[in-house]
Amino acid sequence: MKVTDVIVHCLENEGVEYVFGIVGTEVLDLVDSLSKSTQIQYINVRHELGAAFMADVYGRLSNKVGVCLSTLGPGAANLITGMASARLDHSPVVAIIGQAGVERHHKESHQYLDLVTMFEPATKWSTQINVSQTVPAKVRKAFKMAKMDKPGSVAITLPENFSSQMIGGSPLPVTSLPVCVPAQESIEAAGTLIKKHLKPFVIVGNGVIRQEAVPELLTFVEALQCPVTHSFMAKGVLPKEHPLNYYTFGFKENDEVLPGLKEADFLIVIGFDFVEKLPKDWNVKKLPILHIDSLPSEINDYYPLEVELVGNIKNTLQLLNQSTLPTKSWLPSGGLKDQIKTAYQIDQPVSGTLSFTIEQVLHCVNSHTTEDTVVISDVGAHKVSIARTYQPKKPNRLVISNGLASMGIAIPGAIGAKLACPDDLVICITGDGGALMNFAEIETAKRLGLSFIIIVLNDSMLKLEVQQMDKKFGETYGVTFQNPNFVQLAASFGIKGMRVSTLDEFENIFNEAMQSDGEIFLIEVTLEN
Repeated sequence: MKVTDVIVHCLENEGVEYVFGIVGTEVLDLVDSLSKSTQIQYINVRHELGAAFMADVYGRLSNKVGVCLSTLGPGAANLITGMASARLDHSPVVAIIGQAGVERHHKESHQYLDLVTMFEPATKWSTQINVSQTVPAKVRKAFKMAKMDKPGSVAITLPENFSSQMIGGSPLPVTSLPVCVPAQESIEAAGTLIKKHLKPFVIVGNGVIRQEAVPELLTFVEALQCPVTHSFMAKGVLPKEHPLNYYTFGFKENDEVLPGLKEADFLIVIGFDFVEKLPKDWNVKKLPILHIDSLPSEINDYYPLEVELVGNIKNTLQLLNQSTLPTKSWLPSGGLKDQIKTAYQIDQPVSGTLSFTIEQVLHCVNSHTTEDTVVISDVGAHKVSIARTYQPKKPNRLVISNGLASMGIAIPGAIGAKLACPDDLVICITGDGGALMNFAEIETAKRLGLSFIIIVLNDSMLKLEVQQMDKKFGETYGVTFQNPNFVQLAASFGIKGMRVSTLDEFENIFNEAMQSDGEIFLIEVTLEN
């Protein structure tokens, strides 16, 4: 078999269902080999960034590794933002990237860049096939690295001269990742620490979702009876009305939960990724920390560790729950939970406003969808509103890019989500800035016969930057633009689009979109500037 045939057999052995990418000269053999696979569907996309975003969201929701493909030079450069996003959001992704033949790596050459070095800071592991016979081992290691804690992206570069070489070899067996738990003395030390303090506050991150530890988390916090807050990407870990739920934290400003954290005397931090919010922003008093995560904590002045419980989060919480946990029943003063609900407009948007707001849109979506609905948020001012207001009914049903926070993820992300969850309603919410970055992927979705709802928030500006510049300088510059007619643009792709400018219009059109099973439906929401 040629090298690319072996690569495809290895991908099949890893359970790969989809490969997202764009063909180029250096990957022709690989795509030819993919064409012969009865297991893997190759999906040709419209931009390599879209391919990486599709693989990212597919990986998050399917519990598998998302796979993307590009050629060398500009194709690889286009891919790198999505790979960096997967790296920082801990999504399991493997990219296979074509490269110039090794005979021209030592000199200036057409489209040649040192891709291994280029992808090193954007991935967990960046490697190149330099010996054909190492293909099975490198592919197996790539998938293992992508899945093992903490998950992330891996890049394999394939020089063109190896692609058609004839080799022997077969895929290596896929083995389960080891499940580790803290030593018993560490569990006992954690119990002693909890007993010592009167006012613990629990901070939950996305690691709890990644390791499927939500039921154990609920048992843990209900035994302690202490307040809980969670990061953007951990939304859904507690039901909206749970009495211990103090909602989301991690905003640049107006983090309403901070007074409660300052009132605590001890923080229990579970599965939290520093990339979402550094401790200096939420632990200004340098309260002692009980760290529960799959990896040891990073060193940080504002993260003073007392005890670390390092291992599988689900199993660690099970061990803690089997011990005798003391009840630490307390609530922050001043009706903080109600203050947060009001500030974040969790129960209802601010009354008396004459304008049509994103919060009204989110309440409509919340009230008309089921617990299995998947919402993809793009990046911008609306992401902040979604992180505050929108309340998913289950964990891992709201996808937010928060590590790299890259605009443009929503539309390609909806494709990855629909392929991972074909029976569930998928809704992507994007600003006009992010929408046009990857709008062409609607053609990809249409060609695949997918169905989802796209909500485009049109205010002809980068609203978050407008707000920040206005606050800092008293004026704005370089953050407004003109938009196309999104309804006509949608029609040009063969999908239905409708424009709304009031809540009543949105509710009617959204209900119509919910009934349009098997189709892509775009709703353009015109918002006041």
